[in-house]
Amino acid sequence: MLPMARLDAVLFDIDDTLFSTTEFAQRARRASVEAMVAAGLDADPDQVLEELGEIIGEFSSNYDRHFDQLLKRVKPEGLGGRNPAIIVAAGIVAYHDTKYRELKPFDDVLPLLEGIERAGLRRGIVTHGWTTKQAEKLVRLGLVPHLDADAIFISDQIGIAKPNPKLYLAALRQMGLPPKRVMYVGDSPQHDIAPPKSLGMVTVWSERAAKHRLEGTGIEPDHVVSDFEQLRQILRDEYAVPL
Repeated sequence: MLPMARLDAVLFDIDDTLFSTTEFAQRARRASVEAMVAAGLDADPDQVLEELGEIIGEFSSNYDRHFDQLLKRVKPEGLGGRNPAIIVAAGIVAYHDTKYRELKPFDDVLPLLEGIERAGLRRGIVTHGWTTKQAEKLVRLGLVPHLDADAIFISDQIGIAKPNPKLYLAALRQMGLPPKRVMYVGDSPQHDIAPPKSLGMVTVWSERAAKHRLEGTGIEPDHVVSDFEQLRQILRDEYAVPL
């Protein structure tokens, strides 16, 4: 019988892996649109929400003037003579209020991180996005105390974006760990599975909030989980992690 494989670290993606970014964004955008309408924007909320989604698709979610662009697409009479800055501010405040109130990790995230810590493995993040935005998510989600301080890697900060495998290689080098001893957990087959797998890392596709499906990609993760209780069992049974 072959000896059981061993791990030194488990690294995670953030968005749609540790919390449902997609679901949260939908709630926050809906709250913003409703607040803008309440502030005097004379337009159908559903149509405004659809327009906002189109703008985000065109300018990316990291663009910081979505609502300004939104008002450019609404006929001037839709403002009813009101100062557009007030309507934009109403949308911004509603978005951030939703973030303060509702941003939280999946229920099984903290117990898993605590268990991995007790087992003596390192816990970290490899995420794609702007430095401040991704760091803020970790703080608001309450995850920072459960991660190794030197194992948080943000693409913007490093200067390498997913799906470039060099992002993962940079993390491995900084941690001083060989690929085969590190597990990576993420939701995107193209960004979170194929690149680390090409380096020899152990890969886990988390499907519960994944926007991108695995079927038809030709990408084969080492494991597929629908929640972190399944991941806990895999760590225990196949990698001898005492959870």
